[in-house]
Amino acid sequence: MIHKKWFQTLVAGILASLLILLLHEIQFFFAPFFTYLGAIALPLIGGGILFYISRPVLHFLENYKIPRLLAILIIFLLFIFVGFLITQFIAPIAQQQFSRLVNNMPRMIDMLTETVTYWQQNQDIIPSQFDSTIQNVIQNLQSYLQDASMIIINVISQLIGFVFALVLIPFFLFFMLKDGDKLVPFITQFLSKRKAKSFKKLAHSVDHTLNSFILGQMTVSIVVGLLLLIGYLIIHLEYSLTLALFAMFMNVIPFVGPFLAVIPAILVAFFQDPVLVVWVAVIMVVAQQIEGNFVSPNVMGKALNIHPLTIITLILAAGSLAGFLGLIFAIPAYAVIKAIVSHFYHEWLDRKDSADIK
Repeated sequence: MIHKKWFQTLVAGILASLLILLLHEIQFFFAPFFTYLGAIALPLIGGGILFYISRPVLHFLENYKIPRLLAILIIFLLFIFVGFLITQFIAPIAQQQFSRLVNNMPRMIDMLTETVTYWQQNQDIIPSQFDSTIQNVIQNLQSYLQDASMIIINVISQLIGFVFALVLIPFFLFFMLKDGDKLVPFITQFLSKRKAKSFKKLAHSVDHTLNSFILGQMTVSIVVGLLLLIGYLIIHLEYSLTLALFAMFMNVIPFVGPFLAVIPAILVAFFQDPVLVVWVAVIMVVAQQIEGNFVSPNVMGKALNIHPLTIITLILAAGSLAGFLGLIFAIPAYAVIKAIVSHFYHEWLDRKDSADIK
């Protein structure tokens, strides 16, 4: 019976459950490790993202026989120059538009309340459940705003630790650019020839997946942001730069990001001129069609060939477990895990085929 597949599967399931239970019972033992990991998570992730962004520039400079340390210095100067351009030309306009938007929020809320009240008074076919829901939203609108204010205060209170972690990102980036290509050779020197070859293949697959996602998602977000900015400027939508920047950041979230990005633009368009809502929707559809048919296929290719239903499921689960960060990192984490599992599965198939031949 022990050679039956169902029995082996049952034993494997029991052992896995016991292992999970054991890890849960001794989780205090891993607490220092997770504390350390949480402390370096932000600079490590930030440095990693900048590493994949700047690595093509590093290779380009090295192709022209520029020493690596000098090439890294040039990359840092380029980042400083880009930051200077953003703070001098983009940030002031975005800040001004954002301040105007915040100042106009009470007026927009009053207009929304008046619109709903007028609609209620002139409609006799509104279901009672829907009418009570509207009344509840209006009555609790002030509390919703207070809750939003508390969230903003909490975010500001955590800003100090965030800024400190940001200071460490350049140090992580420097050593990643300087010694990043030495990690795989360092590990493979302790492995046998066959395992070293397998590990190199796995490392290349994971590196390709992360590179495709980070560079691809950044390119897609920038292109979509520029397309929306051009469209918003054409229709003279207020706060166009702020709304385009918000859409650019929201597009980092796969699949659902574009839908979240258009909500503020539709609200602003509704209060500015209801006809603009149609134009905002048209601009978003055109931008997404250009991105989906021309940008993503050429930038990402098939490196992240994940079914949309899988993406939705991952985002819902990750959002519930880890909040906004879960929305951002769920897809690349899944893609990396998928690449690792696929690698070991093909390794197992190759070994099985070799054993069958023998």
